[in-house]
Amino acid sequence: MRRAEIVTAVLMAAFSIYLMWKSAELPVGWIPDEGPGGGAFSFWLSAAMLVCCVWIAIKWVRRKSPPSQSDAPFMDSFARNKFVLVGGGVTAMIGLVHFVGMYGAIPAFLLYYLRVLGRHSWPTTLAIALGTPVVTFFFFDVALRIVLPKGYLEPLFYPLYDIFL
Repeated sequence: MRRAEIVTAVLMAAFSIYLMWKSAELPVGWIPDEGPGGGAFSFWLSAAMLVCCVWIAIKWVRRKSPPSQSDAPFMDSFARNKFVLVGGGVTAMIGLVHFVGMYGAIPAFLLYYLRVLGRHSWPTTLAIALGTPVVTFFFFDVALRIVLPKGYLEPLFYPLYDIFL
């Protein structure tokens, strides 16, 4: 547990520095008569994350946090098994996006996650697995006009485009 805490803090600090560097490609300060620059939010959020990572590292060195005092393993066999099952499901979902798009991959993942891993009832599983892509479609494609990948299911969306777009 102790090693996992410092490794995570170091990796997150490195990621924070990268995001700050990338955000600095746009203005990060206040632009008169316009407001914050394009990179301001991500830069300062990443800077705050870096400060938190440094604070975690200080607490780790001083052994002030519970994980820094623990010799317990980071993941036991149950946690490792769940990590593989959920990670495998997410990996399969990402792979499915190319073929069935987001609106096919999301319900497939939710069916697996809620019914197989979560052992929820069929009515709950189907309501969430079928409702989520509908809400997602109306939010992204209709309201925000951000088209998500549809894969080979795209022809099914043509009538909806005629109605809403």
